[in-house]
Amino acid sequence: MEQKKTDIDVLANGLISGDRKALSRAITLVESDNREHRQQATELLERILPHRKTSLRIGITGTPGVGKSTFIESFGLFLVKENELNVAVLAIDPTSSKTKGSILGDKTRMSELAQEKNVYIRPSPSKGSLGGVTAASMESIYLLEAAGFDTIIVETVGVGQSETAVHGMVDFFLLLIQPASGDQLQGIKRGIVEMADGIVVNKADGSLMDKAVETSKEYYQALQMMPSVRDDWRTKVMHCSALEHRNMDGIWEMIREFESKRRSSGKLLENRKLQELSWFDHSLREGLLEIMMEYDEWNTRKEEVRERIRSGQVSPFQGAEELLSKLKINLGPGN
Repeated sequence: MEQKKTDIDVLANGLISGDRKALSRAITLVESDNREHRQQATELLERILPHRKTSLRIGITGTPGVGKSTFIESFGLFLVKENELNVAVLAIDPTSSKTKGSILGDKTRMSELAQEKNVYIRPSPSKGSLGGVTAASMESIYLLEAAGFDTIIVETVGVGQSETAVHGMVDFFLLLIQPASGDQLQGIKRGIVEMADGIVVNKADGSLMDKAVETSKEYYQALQMMPSVRDDWRTKVMHCSALEHRNMDGIWEMIREFESKRRSSGKLLENRKLQELSWFDHSLREGLLEIMMEYDEWNTRKEEVRERIRSGQVSPFQGAEELLSKLKINLGPGN
């Protein structure tokens, strides 16, 4: 145990001092499902908590093909070269539900950004979770903040999954849109639009320039008829060309304005506290489920109910209620 504690201290000290190898090892540790690794990860997180930097967390989502990786590379280069910031990119890769493997190709798609010394790109597997976000994603953000990064960008798998997950771990939520016709605009979920703090129409270049400008106007008009998510911020809409590195400064100005307002009012810190409580509830639910699944008696009863569902004796809803009722009885007073 003493040897393990020493190893955690060495890892924590390396991470805090800016050692990239230590940072990578630490993120690998928090991503592990191994029980012993989870205990070590908890110790590591407790060790680095006092050293976290107050970073700006930016979530970026958008449909496949919108150019998320190209945008992040262009935006990241602007932050590093023009603003001399340390930038970390947590890029969540979709995990195959069959093989449990993921592509993890974001460093390849952001090759120019990856070469910058003040940039750290970490492709992470989603493990099939909704929105490509797991508790390990939040833990990775803590590690990146302890490693001294000014700005942390979280890239989601894409619109259509649980965008609420990444929205619940960042300060500013950016929705990327590509130039679209009116019919295509109808296909974008209203929920994701309502969650966005900023909407950016990408690919405003070449033959798509006019369409990008028109799409921006249509989104702006649509937002005027929707209630604002935050009482101190109205979602802004603009367009850019990530390919040609245009309007990165305008997008950054929008984000900084948002950050300034939220920090000065205390809303940014307040929102982070609410996010932490939400992730506490999430981690607790996941942990309780894992513990339940380890009990033979629970698994035996569950399989019995599954067989009754297969044979048509009970509905899935009745079977679940029956099993949960037995659990409540076992957890009642005196047990």
